[in-house]
Amino acid sequence: MLTLEHLALRQDDFTLTAHLTVAPRQRVAVLGPSGAGKSTLLSAIAGFLEPAAGRILWQGQDLTGMPPGKRPLSMVFQDNNLFPHLNAFQNVALGLSPGLRLGDADRERVETSLSQVGLGGLGDRKPGALSGGQQSRVALARVMLRARPLLLLDEPFSALGPALKAGMLDLVAHVSETMQATVLMVTHDPSDARRFAEKTILVAEGVAHVPRDTAALLDNPPPALKRYLGH
Repeated sequence: MLTLEHLALRQDDFTLTAHLTVAPRQRVAVLGPSGAGKSTLLSAIAGFLEPAAGRILWQGQDLTGMPPGKRPLSMVFQDNNLFPHLNAFQNVALGLSPGLRLGDADRERVETSLSQVGLGGLGDRKPGALSGGQQSRVALARVMLRARPLLLLDEPFSALGPALKAGMLDLVAHVSETMQATVLMVTHDPSDARRFAEKTILVAEGVAHVPRDTAALLDNPPPALKRYLGH
Protein backbone atom coordinates (compact mmCIF):
# COMPACT_ATOMS: atom_id res chain seq x y z
CA MET A 1 0.00 0.00 0.00
CA LEU A 2 1.18 3.50 -0.86
CA THR A 3 0.39 6.08 1.83
CA LEU A 4 0.82 9.84 1.55
CA GLU A 5 0.52 10.97 5.14
CA HIS A 6 -0.29 14.66 5.63
CA LEU A 7 2.04 15.44 2.72
CA ALA A 8 2.81 19.04 1.82
CA LEU A 9 4.83 19.98 -1.27
CA ARG A 10 6.07 23.52 -1.89
CA GLN A 11 7.81 25.12 -4.86
CA ASP A 12 8.10 28.93 -4.70
CA ASP A 13 4.50 30.11 -4.18
CA PHE A 14 2.94 26.75 -5.17
CA THR A 15 1.64 24.34 -2.52
CA LEU A 16 0.10 20.90 -2.90
CA THR A 17 -1.24 18.76 -0.06
CA ALA A 18 -2.17 15.08 -0.02
CA HIS A 19 -3.47 12.67 2.60
CA LEU A 20 -4.45 9.41 0.91
CA THR A 21 -3.71 5.74 0.35
CA VAL A 22 -3.49 3.61 -2.80
CA ALA A 23 -4.22 -0.09 -2.47
CA PRO A 24 -1.70 -2.68 -3.68
CA ARG A 25 -1.83 -3.64 -7.35
CA GLN A 26 -4.31 -0.89 -8.23
CA ARG A 27 -4.07 1.12 -11.44
CA VAL A 28 -4.70 4.77 -10.58
CA ALA A 29 -4.94 7.79 -12.88
CA VAL A 30 -3.72 11.19 -11.64
CA LEU A 31 -5.95 13.70 -13.38
CA GLY A 32 -6.30 17.46 -13.25
CA PRO A 33 -5.64 20.81 -14.92
CA SER A 34 -2.22 21.79 -16.27
CA GLY A 35 -0.09 23.23 -13.49
CA ALA A 36 -2.20 21.67 -10.74
CA GLY A 37 0.71 19.58 -9.45
CA LYS A 38 0.26 16.12 -10.99
CA SER A 39 3.89 15.71 -12.02
CA THR A 40 5.01 17.37 -8.79
CA LEU A 41 3.19 14.67 -6.84
CA LEU A 42 4.93 11.88 -8.75
CA SER A 43 8.30 13.61 -8.38
CA ALA A 44 7.88 13.64 -4.61
CA ILE A 45 6.92 9.96 -4.51
CA ALA A 46 9.94 9.14 -6.68
CA GLY A 47 12.26 11.12 -4.40
CA PHE A 48 13.14 14.00 -6.73
CA LEU A 49 11.35 16.57 -4.56
CA GLU A 50 11.67 16.76 -0.78
CA PRO A 51 8.35 17.32 0.99
CA ALA A 52 7.93 20.37 3.18
CA ALA A 53 5.92 18.22 5.61
CA GLY A 54 4.45 14.75 5.95
CA ARG A 55 5.61 11.28 4.96
CA ILE A 56 5.57 8.90 2.00
CA LEU A 57 5.14 5.27 3.02
CA TRP A 58 5.26 2.05 1.02
CA GLN A 59 4.02 -1.08 2.79
CA GLY A 60 4.60 0.78 6.05
CA GLN A 61 8.20 1.68 5.21
CA ASP A 62 9.02 5.38 5.34
CA LEU A 63 10.48 6.43 1.97
CA THR A 64 10.54 10.15 2.70
CA GLY A 65 14.30 10.58 3.13
CA MET A 66 15.33 7.71 0.88
CA PRO A 67 17.36 8.47 -2.29
CA PRO A 68 15.45 7.91 -5.56
CA GLY A 69 17.56 4.94 -6.62
CA LYS A 70 16.83 3.10 -3.37
CA ARG A 71 13.04 3.41 -3.60
CA PRO A 72 11.00 0.37 -4.67
CA LEU A 73 9.71 1.99 -7.84
CA SER A 74 10.30 2.70 -11.50
CA MET A 75 9.30 5.92 -13.26
CA VAL A 76 8.69 6.59 -16.93
CA PHE A 77 8.70 10.20 -18.11
CA GLN A 78 7.32 11.78 -21.28
CA ASP A 79 10.65 11.23 -23.06
CA ASN A 80 10.71 7.57 -21.90
CA ASN A 81 14.10 7.99 -20.13
CA LEU A 82 16.00 6.61 -23.14
CA PHE A 83 19.66 7.35 -23.89
CA PRO A 84 19.98 8.27 -27.58
CA HIS A 85 23.54 6.90 -27.95
CA LEU A 86 22.50 3.44 -26.72
CA ASN A 87 20.49 0.94 -28.72
CA ALA A 88 17.21 -0.56 -27.54
CA PHE A 89 18.90 -3.63 -26.05
CA GLN A 90 21.31 -1.49 -24.05
CA ASN A 91 18.59 0.89 -22.88
CA VAL A 92 16.60 -2.05 -21.56
CA ALA A 93 19.69 -3.70 -20.05
CA LEU A 94 20.25 -0.63 -17.87
CA GLY A 95 17.38 -2.00 -15.78
CA LEU A 96 19.67 -4.86 -14.77
CA SER A 97 23.10 -3.24 -14.74
CA PRO A 98 23.86 0.50 -14.95
CA GLY A 99 27.34 -0.45 -16.19
CA LEU A 100 25.90 -2.85 -18.80
CA ARG A 101 27.92 -5.74 -17.38
CA LEU A 102 25.78 -8.67 -18.47
CA GLY A 103 26.13 -12.41 -18.30
CA ASP A 104 24.50 -14.82 -20.73
CA ALA A 105 21.46 -15.20 -18.47
CA ASP A 106 21.10 -11.42 -18.26
CA ARG A 107 21.24 -11.07 -22.03
CA GLU A 108 18.55 -13.69 -22.39
CA ARG A 109 16.34 -11.82 -19.91
CA VAL A 110 16.76 -8.59 -21.91
CA GLU A 111 15.86 -10.32 -25.18
CA THR A 112 12.82 -11.92 -23.53
CA SER A 113 11.67 -8.57 -22.18
CA LEU A 114 11.98 -6.96 -25.63
CA SER A 115 9.98 -9.81 -27.16
CA GLN A 116 7.26 -9.46 -24.53
CA VAL A 117 6.62 -5.86 -25.58
CA GLY A 118 6.69 -6.67 -29.30
CA LEU A 119 10.25 -5.56 -30.07
CA GLY A 120 11.89 -8.89 -30.77
CA GLY A 121 14.68 -8.46 -33.31
CA LEU A 122 14.87 -4.67 -32.87
CA GLY A 123 17.38 -4.57 -30.04
CA ASP A 124 20.16 -3.12 -32.20
CA ARG A 125 18.16 -0.01 -33.13
CA LYS A 126 18.82 3.30 -31.41
CA PRO A 127 15.89 5.40 -30.17
CA GLY A 128 16.15 7.78 -33.12
CA ALA A 129 15.41 4.86 -35.47
CA LEU A 130 12.30 3.83 -33.55
CA SER A 131 8.77 5.22 -33.67
CA GLY A 132 7.28 6.95 -30.65
CA GLY A 133 5.30 3.85 -29.78
CA GLN A 134 8.38 1.65 -30.08
CA GLN A 135 10.34 3.98 -27.81
CA SER A 136 7.59 3.66 -25.21
CA ARG A 137 7.82 -0.11 -25.50
CA VAL A 138 11.58 0.03 -24.83
CA ALA A 139 10.88 1.96 -21.62
CA LEU A 140 8.26 -0.61 -20.59
CA ALA A 141 10.64 -3.49 -21.30
CA ARG A 142 13.16 -1.90 -18.93
CA VAL A 143 10.44 -1.46 -16.29
CA MET A 144 9.60 -5.16 -16.57
CA LEU A 145 13.23 -6.10 -15.97
CA ARG A 146 13.48 -3.85 -12.91
CA ALA A 147 10.35 -5.53 -11.52
CA ARG A 148 9.70 -2.88 -8.89
CA PRO A 149 6.32 -3.04 -7.12
CA LEU A 150 5.43 0.62 -7.77
CA LEU A 151 5.30 2.12 -11.26
CA LEU A 152 4.95 5.87 -11.89
CA LEU A 153 4.05 7.10 -15.38
CA ASP A 154 4.24 10.82 -16.18
CA GLU A 155 2.22 11.16 -19.41
CA PRO A 156 4.54 8.84 -21.36
CA PHE A 157 2.05 8.42 -24.23
CA SER A 158 0.81 12.00 -24.61
CA ALA A 159 2.51 12.44 -27.99
CA LEU A 160 0.97 9.31 -29.51
CA GLY A 161 -2.14 9.16 -31.67
CA PRO A 162 -5.40 7.81 -30.18
CA ALA A 163 -5.17 4.24 -31.51
CA LEU A 164 -1.50 3.80 -30.63
CA LYS A 165 -2.02 5.36 -27.20
CA ALA A 166 -4.91 2.98 -26.50
CA GLY A 167 -2.68 0.05 -27.40
CA MET A 168 0.07 1.29 -25.08
CA LEU A 169 -2.39 1.73 -22.20
CA ASP A 170 -3.52 -1.86 -22.68
CA LEU A 171 0.11 -3.00 -22.76
CA VAL A 172 0.87 -1.17 -19.51
CA ALA A 173 -2.17 -2.81 -17.94
CA HIS A 174 -0.83 -6.20 -19.01
CA VAL A 175 2.70 -5.40 -17.78
CA SER A 176 1.43 -4.18 -14.42
CA GLU A 177 -0.67 -7.33 -13.95
CA THR A 178 2.34 -9.49 -14.82
CA MET A 179 4.48 -7.59 -12.30
CA GLN A 180 1.62 -7.32 -9.75
CA ALA A 181 2.58 -3.66 -9.55
CA THR A 182 0.74 -0.63 -8.24
CA VAL A 183 0.56 2.03 -10.97
CA LEU A 184 0.06 5.80 -10.79
CA MET A 185 -0.31 7.41 -14.22
CA VAL A 186 -0.47 11.16 -14.79
CA THR A 187 -2.79 12.05 -17.64
CA HIS A 188 -4.71 15.09 -18.88
CA ASP A 189 -7.12 12.92 -20.89
CA PRO A 190 -10.24 11.55 -19.11
CA SER A 191 -10.58 8.82 -21.74
CA ASP A 192 -7.15 7.46 -20.71
CA ALA A 193 -8.35 7.27 -17.12
CA ARG A 194 -11.52 5.45 -18.13
CA ARG A 195 -9.62 2.91 -20.21
CA PHE A 196 -6.77 2.22 -17.83
CA ALA A 197 -7.52 3.12 -14.23
CA GLU A 198 -9.81 1.58 -11.65
CA LYS A 199 -9.38 4.64 -9.44
CA THR A 200 -8.53 8.28 -10.11
CA ILE A 201 -6.81 10.89 -7.95
CA LEU A 202 -8.07 14.36 -8.80
CA VAL A 203 -5.38 17.02 -8.39
CA ALA A 204 -6.90 20.49 -8.31
CA GLU A 205 -6.83 23.73 -6.32
CA GLY A 206 -3.81 22.71 -4.26
CA VAL A 207 -5.07 19.28 -3.18
CA ALA A 208 -4.45 15.72 -4.38
CA HIS A 209 -7.76 14.15 -3.40
CA VAL A 210 -8.31 10.59 -2.22
CA PRO A 211 -8.70 8.05 -5.03
CA ARG A 212 -12.24 7.58 -6.27
CA ASP A 213 -13.84 5.11 -8.63
CA THR A 214 -12.90 6.44 -12.08
CA ALA A 215 -16.26 6.03 -13.78
CA ALA A 216 -18.18 7.51 -10.85
CA LEU A 217 -15.83 10.49 -10.64
CA LEU A 218 -16.03 11.28 -14.35
CA ASP A 219 -19.78 10.67 -14.59
CA ASN A 220 -20.49 12.99 -11.65
CA PRO A 221 -17.49 15.34 -11.45
CA PRO A 222 -17.00 17.82 -8.60
CA PRO A 223 -16.87 21.55 -9.51
CA ALA A 224 -13.08 21.69 -9.99
CA LEU A 225 -13.17 18.76 -12.40
CA LYS A 226 -16.23 20.12 -14.19
CA ARG A 227 -14.36 23.34 -14.94
CA TYR A 228 -11.38 21.38 -16.25
CA LEU A 229 -13.57 19.17 -18.43
CA GLY A 230 -15.54 22.17 -19.70
CA HIS A 231 -18.88 20.95 -18.42
